[in-house]
Order: sequence, then structure tokens, then C-alpha cells
Amino acid sequence: MPLSRIEVCKSRPASEINFLLESVYQAQIEAFGVPATDRQLRYLEIAPERFFIPPGRTDNFTLVVISMFPGRTVDAKRDLYKSIVARFGEIGIAPEDVFISLQESARENWSMSGGVAACDL
Repeated sequence: MPLSRIEVCKSRPASEINFLLESVYQAQIEAFGVPATDRQLRYLEIAPERFFIPPGRTDNFTLVVISMFPGRTVDAKRDLYKSIVARFGEIGIAPEDVFISLQESARENWSMSGGVAACDL
């Protein structure tokens, strides 16, 4: 059950926002086998004065942060990265403007419902 967040500082139309969210979701389904009902994604547009763009990147800079349980293979992670970058490219986001961070934490560090640790489910 990955929790995904896309952070940008450039305004986009609703159709592109939906495309970005769906792109990350589809990449997770393909690379990680995430269930088709597991849609935990957020899109955050941050004011440019509150969002530092790394040197050499453009205002299309897009940060994708995915929190998840450990256990995916390095190859699965590589497939995820490639899929997200390719999909984002379809709306003009250059590969150099995509930064993806996977953050893994153990099941005992999650409570998905009712205050019960995920390791106890």
C-alpha cells in the first residue's frame, strides 16, 4: 500500500494533474503489483517562492515521494522509475526534471485503520 505524493511549483490544468496521478498509479501497478483498488496518491502544488528548484532543472521540476513497506526488488524499483519518467515525458516533463524518492518503513510503523499496527493485521 504505497502512499504517493507528487510535488510541483508549476500550475497545471486538471487534465494534466489527473494524468500525473494516474501515471504514478499505473507505474506502481505494473512495477510492484499494487492492487487496482489501492489508490493512495496526492498532488501538491507549492508556491514557487516556497519551492527551491535544484540547479540545472526547470520549472517543470517534479518531485515524487513514495512511502511503502520494504521488500520490493531493485529491478522492480528501476522499472517504476523508468515508467514514471516515460509517462511524465508524454506531457513534456523532461527526464532531468523528475526526482523520485522511495521511502521504506517497516509495517509496525504504519497504522492504516483503527489505530492497529499494520504488522498486526
